Amino acid sequence: MNKQVLTGLIKHGDFIALDVICLQLCYLASYWTNVEFASPYHIYGYRYQALVMLASQILVILFSNNYHGIIRRPWFDELGSVFTYIVEVFVIALVYLFAVHWAGEASRLQFGITCLYFMMLDFLLRQAYKWFLRKRAIADNKRHSLVIVTSRALLGDVLQQLSNAKAYQGFFVSNIVLMDEAAPGEETIEGIPVVSLDQDATAAITHTWVDEVFILQPDDKPFPSDFVDDLMEMGITVSFSLSGTRFSVTDTGKVGPYAVLTSRIREVSIGQVMVKRLFDIVGGFVGSVLTLVIFVFVAPMIYYKSPGPIFFVQKRVGRNGKPFNMYKFRSMYLDAEERKASLEAQNRVDNGLMFKMDDDPRIIGSEKRGKNGEPRGIGNFIRRYSIDEFPQFFNVLRGEMSLVGTRPPTMDEWERYSLEHRVRMAIKPGITGLWQVSGRSKITDFDQVVRLDREYIEQWNLGMDVKILLKTVMVVIGARGAL
Repeated sequence: MNKQVLTGLIKHGDFIALDVICLQLCYLASYWTNVEFASPYHIYGYRYQALVMLASQILVILFSNNYHGIIRRPWFDELGSVFTYIVEVFVIALVYLFAVHWAGEASRLQFGITCLYFMMLDFLLRQAYKWFLRKRAIADNKRHSLVIVTSRALLGDVLQQLSNAKAYQGFFVSNIVLMDEAAPGEETIEGIPVVSLDQDATAAITHTWVDEVFILQPDDKPFPSDFVDDLMEMGITVSFSLSGTRFSVTDTGKVGPYAVLTSRIREVSIGQVMVKRLFDIVGGFVGSVLTLVIFVFVAPMIYYKSPGPIFFVQKRVGRNGKPFNMYKFRSMYLDAEERKASLEAQNRVDNGLMFKMDDDPRIIGSEKRGKNGEPRGIGNFIRRYSIDEFPQFFNVLRGEMSLVGTRPPTMDEWERYSLEHRVRMAIKPGITGLWQVSGRSKITDFDQVVRLDREYIEQWNLGMDVKILLKTVMVVIGARGAL
């Protein structure tokens, strides 16, 4: 499991245990009010329903973000969080029970009553427990002394953020060390003693109570190496953060023997990654079966019009620049790649970062025209309904692609990318994606493609993938251009 996710679950283990116990108590109470004053667990049907609710609750705990920021959450946000929590449990459990055609003794009315009880009781229990944590941490002798080291520009936000959490984290800010030059006559900020690094901060805090030093490193100041060396010499715990700067630290870990801070464009839980890969495996398998069926009908037509390989294999760039072989049904003549250079002037996308062309003569049978002059060849038919894309389901099964992602560029396109363009391949490429269903072949501004791809990466969730897949089906059925 992802270290960050595991740490979060352990950190909020008390709230998780509280919720698990609360749900079972509410189930017991609903049985008492709806059936009889006895234990429901001795009856198979009710015991089975209770286990389904427990399993659904565990899934919500692992794959949702319900516990993030729970300690700092105000009461009205907590009420909404509890509502979302029980709805997710309720939906997962009901979907399962309907899927298995469950018709046991346990009524769905009791199920609903359980959820109603949980809404009320769990909200009160969470609020009461947070009140208890707050009261327990008020006495200074149960907290530890924290020294803040940062710049004047970041200090206000640091104090505000820490003040929201300090009652629960068990610390109080005892001193402030500024990386800026000292202001004349400045001795305190918000009642907290303050000193500047250039005033010999080490000497200033040597004779005070210091359990931990927190350093928020700004972009425009040098790292206080000498000061940190002094702190380590004294055996004081030093914590570093790059939050609030241009660096987005998402994880900590090790590279060989070296402790490192890790930055990513987006951090997702291991549960989300597992579910996405599961979707890919199921979708890849179904798509691969359909590909074999389509092959029976399409292969003879391709070969008849253009003798040669049925599949087109091209080197593409995958996640983080790793090349792989992408498979497609061949919709172009065998010399298509050689003719591409001579057609570059007709490319509708500037700078050659992608190749989009109206009425491409390289497409098999494109010389055949309909009544309105539009190309009617087998290759045009294959591309219009995105049939050529189906062999990529084999790439999905192999783990080189995903059902939804960013479209993989060719090797020559990749070489032309600037730094901001390369963000497209920070994730696994997909058969379809956000920009394809936002305009598909009509989009000719590559910067717009990059903006949509970045939006997908930064805002990704499983629900977004489902929406994109549904839109893709509609787009393909409507034959509105190639993916």
